[in-house]
Amino acid sequence: MSRALKRLLVLFLLFCGVAPLRAGEDRALERGAAIIDPATLRDLDRGRFGLGRMLAPERPADTRLANSELFKLPSMLPVREALIREFDRYVERHKASLPNESIGVGDGFAFQLFDRAWLDSADVRFVLSGIVNRMDRAYVAPDDCGEIRLIYRLTRTDVPPIGENAVSQRLPMTLNLVLKAKGDGNEASLTCREIARHWLAAGSAPQTAEKLLGGDGPLALVRERNIDRIETNLQIAHAPKSALRDFRTDYLLKVFDYDGASKRFAEAPMENQIDRDRILADDGLRRDFKAWLLDPKHFAELDRGTLLIPEKFLATGAVAPTPIGFDVGELQPEFGLVQGEGAAGEAVFSEGDVVGALQRAAADGTKLQNIQSLAGFERRLNDVTCAGCHQTRGIGGFHFPGVDWLAAKPSNSTVVPASPHFFGDQVRRRDILSSFRDGKAPDFSRGFSNRPQLRGSTELAGTEYSDGWGAHCYLPAAKPAETDRSFRSWSCAEGLACQVAGKTSRMGMCFVKGR
Repeated sequence: MSRALKRLLVLFLLFCGVAPLRAGEDRALERGAAIIDPATLRDLDRGRFGLGRMLAPERPADTRLANSELFKLPSMLPVREALIREFDRYVERHKASLPNESIGVGDGFAFQLFDRAWLDSADVRFVLSGIVNRMDRAYVAPDDCGEIRLIYRLTRTDVPPIGENAVSQRLPMTLNLVLKAKGDGNEASLTCREIARHWLAAGSAPQTAEKLLGGDGPLALVRERNIDRIETNLQIAHAPKSALRDFRTDYLLKVFDYDGASKRFAEAPMENQIDRDRILADDGLRRDFKAWLLDPKHFAELDRGTLLIPEKFLATGAVAPTPIGFDVGELQPEFGLVQGEGAAGEAVFSEGDVVGALQRAAADGTKLQNIQSLAGFERRLNDVTCAGCHQTRGIGGFHFPGVDWLAAKPSNSTVVPASPHFFGDQVRRRDILSSFRDGKAPDFSRGFSNRPQLRGSTELAGTEYSDGWGAHCYLPAAKPAETDRSFRSWSCAEGLACQVAGKTSRMGMCFVKGR
């Protein structure tokens, strides 16, 4: 096998496939901030954390809610209707833009569609695959102390596992039930400090459903009344490699807010998902977005990763194509908004706009952590969007597929429960939890999605999450003045070299020298 082919294989495995599971390392990283143990998730799914019990708590505890029943619930009817509309729009766009490439369900088509019949099937249901603490998002709604996310994976139930090494029939769709960390019930009197203490204490000992649900367990605080929204992610179409194109997979992302009064979910704008096409087509919206984002306060929030873009600039759905590589291209959400990216028409932001914003920040004494250049602005604007973050270091298109506890041997699964992006962010998330617990003001800032924020910790040193084999890196220019200040710290550990993977970008991955 040639060196180039080996490198392409490694890139495929890291971005779209499976990677070896270092169970001890990964479980240490997630402690206190996520629940990923297969046996524990199985027990929770069979109890009140099954999706059916969360959405319809009056249902018997020992029944499972198949999709044929799920999407008939009054609360879920709007979700199904919105997804079907997105399918229709996607097919229409495909036929208009790629009329010579067939699209449909099955291997006989150039673009193989997600079978929407699964949404109504009695043989398919959503299975709990992970629970994630996101109190690091408390800056969005401080009174709620952030979020707790119940992540469910769509799974066929009509094909039982056969043989000791069998796996279940998981399908490429996740449903993320997002709950307020502090709801409106009995737990409303709790402080963020107390909630964080519960989670961190649970992470210091072996997790079982009984302990997590007990009086001092973090899940004792989580109820259906805490529901805030649903987020869905499904592989809407896959195009295998052909004479016409490299392989490509498109993922449909949607968000549905929960109305407690009507007890229904409703299609909603996606946080920071810039509606690029609408902004570029509307001169007034273009001017407003430019003025809003270049305001010094908002520019600093963009740098810190705590920006919340107003709804009038946002889309209610997104299709995230993968893989996208390291070069700037039209598959990225912000492409065309910044001068020099090659898109047709006038960009919203010129190089002078960004340089001027950087100069104003320096004059005001604002210390920017990430954006130090035009390229840094482009990358940050991209990775604060839902689709842009989704395109970063995912595994098969998902940041949290979860370990498959329906498999014959889930603990020996070769599929990691989450992406490098997820595990690389755990140090930052635990630091925020610790700040809450200790009564300190949390630092909600985050680094670029490609490289984790270390916060003084050496926990990630030498790993694929930071500077080890497979980590994202930046190759400095021969002339120091030409090295981009936004990425110059993206180096590789001793013995590894940064090998550039793009044609126009100096971004790459860390590999053993000479390989």
